[in-house]
Amino acid sequence: MTSPDADEPYVRHDLVYVDDSPIEGKGLFARRKIKKGTELGRLKVKEARGNGPYVLTIDESGERYRVLCNLRYINHGDTPNVAYCDDLTVEALRNIKPGEELLHYYGEEWEGA
Repeated sequence: MTSPDADEPYVRHDLVYVDDSPIEGKGLFARRKIKKGTELGRLKVKEARGNGPYVLTIDESGERYRVLCNLRYINHGDTPNVAYCDDLTVEALRNIKPGEELLHYYGEEWEGA
């Protein structure tokens, strides 16, 4: 399933849900099995002037975006199972089991913060 309009933000609520995370705060979890390569949504964002909660730098341009949808609850993990892509979509990097928390590797700069 892809977005009805390739530029419109959306979240695959049939595949993911928000719950308390053992990692930190809230997290995004798999509602059912998610296959590798599945697009889980397109971020709803607004430009951000600085760093802060739910702010992402997607590409080398240094542009920052504040994530406004439930995809903001994807926590950091050293062994990620999803990735934020340059086109603002989120994709499964491997098969994900029901109940498993979705994790993205934020980068070395983030780990030291």
